[in-house]
Amino acid sequence: MTTVKAYAAQDAKSAVAPWSFERRDPGPHDVEFDILYCGVCHSDLHQIRDEWGNSIYPMVPGHEIVGRVTRVGDKVTKFKPGDLAAVGCLVDSCRKCSNCNDGNEQYCENGSSGTYNSYEQDHKTPTYGGYSSMIVTDEAFVLKVSDKLPLANVAPLLCAGITTYSPLRHWKVGKGHKVAVMGLGGLGHMAVKFAAAFGAEVTMLSTSPKKEADAKALGAHKFVLTTDKAQLKSVRNYFDFILDTVSAPHDYNMAQSLLRTNGVQICVGVPPTPLEIAGFSLIGNRRSIAGSMIGGIAETQEMLDFCAEHNIVSDVEVINMNYVNEAYERMLKGDVRYRFVIDMATL
Repeated sequence: MTTVKAYAAQDAKSAVAPWSFERRDPGPHDVEFDILYCGVCHSDLHQIRDEWGNSIYPMVPGHEIVGRVTRVGDKVTKFKPGDLAAVGCLVDSCRKCSNCNDGNEQYCENGSSGTYNSYEQDHKTPTYGGYSSMIVTDEAFVLKVSDKLPLANVAPLLCAGITTYSPLRHWKVGKGHKVAVMGLGGLGHMAVKFAAAFGAEVTMLSTSPKKEADAKALGAHKFVLTTDKAQLKSVRNYFDFILDTVSAPHDYNMAQSLLRTNGVQICVGVPPTPLEIAGFSLIGNRRSIAGSMIGGIAETQEMLDFCAEHNIVSDVEVINMNYVNEAYERMLKGDVRYRFVIDMATL
C-alpha cells in the first residue's frame, strides 16, 4: 500500500481539505501513475454536497485525470513507466453484461465503478478520485494521451469532452445537420467545438448576449438569444438536434418548438427538478427528448485520438489545489472560461 496525499470532503457541509489515504500497490493488470492535472467538474460539487443523494464520505473528487506512468503490473501490455496516461469517470465495470460487451461500460447493467464516490467491483472498497497525488487503475480503464496537446487542457476531455462527443457520435451528427447547443459552459463549449469539427451548422442558444463573441470564436456559426422572441421565432422548426447542456431549470417546451420534424433534444445536463414537458410538444412533429452521459472506454479513446488529430482541447483556467473551494463558488456563478483544472504539483 502507498500513502497518498489528497483533498477530500468529510461530509456534505465541509470544505474540501487536505487528507491522506492508502492506495493499493499495482496488481498484475494495474497501471500506477502520478497525477499531473485534474479537471474540476460541476458533478464534483453536486456529489460533495450530496445533492444527488448518494454520497460516500470521506470523498476525494476528480474524474478528469491525466498524468505519467510510474509502475505497471507484469501483465500490462499497453503502458510502460514514463508514458502519459489518463483516467476518466470509470475505473471498472462487471465486463460481462451486454452493455459492457458492446463497449458501453458506462451503462453497465450490474453497476460500473465510478472513479470516485463509488465502490470497486467488490462492492465494498470505496473509490477515490483525482484530487490526489497518484492513482492505480486496471489497464482496461486507462487511456492513452497524445503528447501533441497541452495536458492541462486535455484533462476536461475525460468528462466534459466525452459527455458531448458521445451523443454527437451516437446520433451521427455531421455535414448537412443543423445543430443547436444550449448553454455555453464547460460542456457547451466542447459541444460547439465537436459539432463544428463534425461538419454541422452550429448555433449557440444562450440567455446571455455576452456569450455571442465567445460562441463564434469557438466555432458556432450562429447565435440566438433565447430571451429575444424575434430571434427565437427565426429558428422555429429549424434544428435537427439540440444538445442541451443546461443543469438549471429551463423551458423544454420552448426548446422542442425549435426542432424540425423528427428532431431530437439530447439532454446531458442534470437539472435539480424533474422535466416538465407538454405531450403536444412531442407528438406534433414527431419530436423526441433523449438523454446521454459519458461514453465507454473505446469511445473515450476514440475521442482523445480525434482531439489529437484535430487539435481540439478544452479552454481552461489552471488553479492551485488550495484554491478549489473558491473555484467552486466561481463555477456556480459561471465565472470560468470554461473549465477549472488543478495543477496537482501544488498539492
